[in-house]
This record gives sequence, structure tokens and C-alpha cells, in this order.
Amino acid sequence: MTHYLHDRYRKEVVPVLQREFSYANVMQIPRLRKVVLNVGCGEAIDNPKALEATVGDVTAIAGQKPVVTKAKKSVANFKLREGKEIGVTVTLRGERMWSFLDRLMNVALPRVRDFRGVSPDAFDGRGNYTLGLKEQLIFPEIQYDKIDKVRGFEVTIVTSAQNDQEGRRLLQLMGMPFQKG
Repeated sequence: MTHYLHDRYRKEVVPVLQREFSYANVMQIPRLRKVVLNVGCGEAIDNPKALEATVGDVTAIAGQKPVVTKAKKSVANFKLREGKEIGVTVTLRGERMWSFLDRLMNVALPRVRDFRGVSPDAFDGRGNYTLGLKEQLIFPEIQYDKIDKVRGFEVTIVTSAQNDQEGRRLLQLMGMPFQKG
């Protein structure tokens, strides 16, 4: 079973991109490779339960169990030791990626207070887009009374685009609500 967003990509987005950027080969057309969710959980240094709650939240949002990330080096000012667990990350591909993007663009982002669109400038130079979210509550999978703390996280959408212009147009055609003007 393919996701409707994937069908839309194949039927509507691909022909438009091929026309606009005049690609000679179908394989040159930018596509979505993966989506990475990353949550930094600094309070896990003092409170190990915070990490469990974060893993639970990310699992509910992504539909896949995240990997716990560890500190790469010690930082005395933050009471941080190398190898201490300080965050979680999950990489979505295929069906889960399409499903997550659909929920992000059509359900979660419109629920952000005073939402006027996401910044069209958060590309990295190679067509990948990173979006910071202030709270996990905008996802309907998260129940308000079950969370211990509001946590922000970042979503990185990795594309096969060669530059930001191609990546931006790909996401725009997919329905990403960029700010106007």
C-alpha cells in the first residue's frame, strides 16, 4: 500500500519538477530520502526518567523506536560526561516517512499557535531542510495530561536535490507551508 503523499509526488510533483528544471534524466529529479527526528534531552543528566518519557513521546510521534544518543565529549560547565545519554534520534524512511510528513504538514504545523508558515531559508546548501519545533504537543498522538515536560525537537528532511532552490521547490510542491514574502 502506498501513501497518498507518495502517489501525489509521483503523479503531480515529478512532472512539474522535470518541466521547471528541465532534467534530461528521470533519476535527476529530486526526491525525499529520509526524515530524521532529533530531541536533545539535557535534563537527562540529572533526571534519568526524562529520557524514558522522551523515548515514549518520539515513539508515539514517529511510529518507530528511537535510538538513544550519547555525549561525544565531556563538558564540565554542563556537568556532562562523555558517553552519558543525552538525547534521542530516529530516522524514518519509506512508508513511515511519508506518513510522518503527511501528519507534520497537514495536522501538526497548523496546530502551532500564531502559525504563519515555516521559514523558507532553513536549507543547508545541499537541498536538505531542518525545522525546529518548540513542543511535541502539536502532534495528536501526544496526550496533554500524559507528558511530564514540554520538549522541543528538530525535524530534518533529507532530499536528493543538488541545491536549495530544487529542495525548496520539491517541498513546496509536496505541500510544506512556507511563509509568504
